[in-house]
Amino acid sequence: MNKPIVIALLLAAGLTAAAQPTGFLNRSELTLGSGAMWYIGDLNNQSAIDMPQWGASFGLRSRLDNRWALRLDATYGHLQRDKDYLARRNLSFRTAITEAAALVEFNFRPFGPGATESPWTPYIFGGLAIFHFNPQAQYTDPEGKLLWADLQPLRTEGQGTVDYPDRRPYPLTQLCLPFGVGVKWRINKSFSLTAEYGFRKTWTDYLDDVSTTYVGSALLLAEVENGELAAALADRSTEVEAGYVNAVGIKRGDDSLDDWYSYLRISIGINMETLFGWMRSKRCKL
Repeated sequence: MNKPIVIALLLAAGLTAAAQPTGFLNRSELTLGSGAMWYIGDLNNQSAIDMPQWGASFGLRSRLDNRWALRLDATYGHLQRDKDYLARRNLSFRTAITEAAALVEFNFRPFGPGATESPWTPYIFGGLAIFHFNPQAQYTDPEGKLLWADLQPLRTEGQGTVDYPDRRPYPLTQLCLPFGVGVKWRINKSFSLTAEYGFRKTWTDYLDDVSTTYVGSALLLAEVENGELAAALADRSTEVEAGYVNAVGIKRGDDSLDDWYSYLRISIGINMETLFGWMRSKRCKL
């Protein structure tokens, strides 16, 4: 089955379950969170926690019972790597991340508003998400100004050129698999607090625009629009070692491992009965 269709079905299932009329407001809460995002990939040797960037999210959580819950989340944040762990390679990037996710949670302890239920619980979560990214690199133009360039259109590893027909330009909107762990606390009947850490397994090696081998400046100058900039940003070794140029075919990245990212967030939940329960008194009765 087509992956976007799977996501649509999961979203529809979540919304259908959440839309059950009995106690929906009492079972559901809006969440608002913020925290740190990390990039995991070729430029930091797959380090899981290195150079954190800001992220924020907004969502809807609806309990199915005291163990299971469904979540719809929208997240925005940034990933960045200013310093390559291989100093002479000298590559860097930044990207904004926009993510929409459908998630399922499982509570290890009964959790809810009932007197017999725990006021806190550890939990695990998983689901599917669609995300958008756009890697950029900073450079100095001939006038000495610091500017940012979108890397995907520059085809820095020969994507879409005659010499590399197997390297296709990578899409900037893709699927990922979010999963992780967290802890919830119920402050009172209206508010909850959540601490959560999760990974995003992607199916792209181009969050950082680095994956395979150097293709050489001659190819980029001949076949890529704005080829001079493409060549300069594809091989930046000469910026730290004057005159050094990587030969065609030398490894630029490790294409055996896809890139990941992770997100640590603290969020507060506001019960929808608290927010919208007053509307019942405003309804017209037949």
